[in-house]
Amino acid sequence: MGLRRSRRQRETGQTASGAPYDTGHGTASGAPYDTGHGTASGAPYGTGYDSTAAVELRGVRREYGRGAATVHALRGIDLGLPRGSFTAVMGPSGSGKSTFLQCAAGLDLPTAGSVRLGGTEITGMNENELTELRRSRLGFVFQAFNLLPSLTVEQNVLLPMRLAGGRQDRGRAADLLARVGLEGKGRRRPAELSGGQQQRVAIARALITRPDVVFADEPTGALDTTTAAEVLGLLRAAVDSMGATIVMVTHDPAAAAHADQVLFLADGLIADRLPHSSAATIADRMTALTAPAYAGAAA
Repeated sequence: MGLRRSRRQRETGQTASGAPYDTGHGTASGAPYDTGHGTASGAPYGTGYDSTAAVELRGVRREYGRGAATVHALRGIDLGLPRGSFTAVMGPSGSGKSTFLQCAAGLDLPTAGSVRLGGTEITGMNENELTELRRSRLGFVFQAFNLLPSLTVEQNVLLPMRLAGGRQDRGRAADLLARVGLEGKGRRRPAELSGGQQQRVAIARALITRPDVVFADEPTGALDTTTAAEVLGLLRAAVDSMGATIVMVTHDPAAAAHADQVLFLADGLIADRLPHSSAATIADRMTALTAPAYAGAAA
């Protein structure tokens, strides 16, 4: 089930943001993906940041511990992701997936390098500034839903606006709930909903502030196969019909198959990437990535 468009948007062929609809699985903005050797616009690194990128990491390293006990979670990530794109991040356990997401989302500070979100450098921000940025310009979807049980569905969706101190747009909340298939359920409590419905609420909450980026951490990990496919369809539709930018960490090739591209991390580096591909192709690439021959070469 996809996010629903208004009649005017269907007639004019526009996204909710006013941009033309993507005609395939490319980015909604039409911008090419970063190749790993330059910005998403094709300019080489060192010539300035890419103004079209929703997420940009340059030379990002993250280390834990000291001396011989140092763990190199990220070893130098150079990456630009354009607005209106859906990127899946995969890799074996310990590859750096979670650290990548935390650094990209401002939840953790890199040891070296810089991170930009929506053109804003976040590496030097203090905790108060990062908190404000996360509330107003980022969306999050977690495996465990993270809804507040004491609040209604509508209140959960509006929570980021409330925390940011802005006007709570009930009309937008109602529109988003309708788009994710929960029209008329705004007064219910999370306990009255199924797991799939709770994750739909979480998606609506993530989109309420029109964020620069939505970060999704294993968003289908707690769902059955059918419900997971429905939730992934909603994330895909948020990109295609609303121009959202989504970065999703997942272990599931079927989930990654909904993305425009898949990044494979290994040993703290981007080891490989695929454009939009089938689940079988993605699974084969993961198998090759974790094969003993590759592991030996990486070591």
